[in-house]
Amino acid sequence: MATLPARALDALPAHHPCAGCTVRDTAVCGVLECDDLAEFKSSGCTQRLEAGQPLFHEGDPATQVYNVTEGALKLTKLLPDGRRQVLGFILPGDFLGISLGGEHAYSAEALQRTRMCRFARSRFADFAEEHPILEREVYRVAAHELAAAQAQMLLLGRKSALERVASFLLDMEDRQRRSPGAVRNEVDLPMSRSEIADYLGLTKETVSRVLAELKTRKLIRLVTLNRVALLDRESLFELAEGFGEA
Repeated sequence: MATLPARALDALPAHHPCAGCTVRDTAVCGVLECDDLAEFKSSGCTQRLEAGQPLFHEGDPATQVYNVTEGALKLTKLLPDGRRQVLGFILPGDFLGISLGGEHAYSAEALQRTRMCRFARSRFADFAEEHPILEREVYRVAAHELAAAQAQMLLLGRKSALERVASFLLDMEDRQRRSPGAVRNEVDLPMSRSEIADYLGLTKETVSRVLAELKTRKLIRLVTLNRVALLDRESLFELAEGFGEA
């Protein structure tokens, strides 16, 4: 997922159903005015998942769309040989569920306790048609996702292991920067090393080795197993772009 720019939004009244939403500045519904936002919220419901619980499976009917407000999910696809490929990670503020066909092309599973607003796909489509500003925002999200997919193809096809891991850390930090409680230049990694490896087209051992090398170079610090501090963002960026690898 590519990062969408934050918006300068007026505060919602305390009684508003979306008051206190921590992702309003990045979620697709953030473009709606107060009354339209309340109507939009009332057209859906809240869904919660525990870690490891699937949201939907590849091939399931694509009848719902989701606005993730807390937590994280992974997207996976089953390969012909039975293996599963990690396609990406969904974070707060991301919109999920739009499909070109009637079935989901991938599976989605919670990496940690996750909460989202859920809407019937047909009802969402009707609402977006009546509110062109939301329809345009969905189109903008789709365009960013296409750009992210193209960047991922470049990452897998041309970058070294060091460049891939550096790119991943910078991308995750960028996406998490406006999340509530985010610490600048620190990255939460709710996914396992194996899941990172699958996403980057590497082995678990290679991901661990590269993280250790970045730590030795004093580019990162492992705060905990699932939190990384970026100590030298400029050097990481140069490495991700292919200018800093020795």
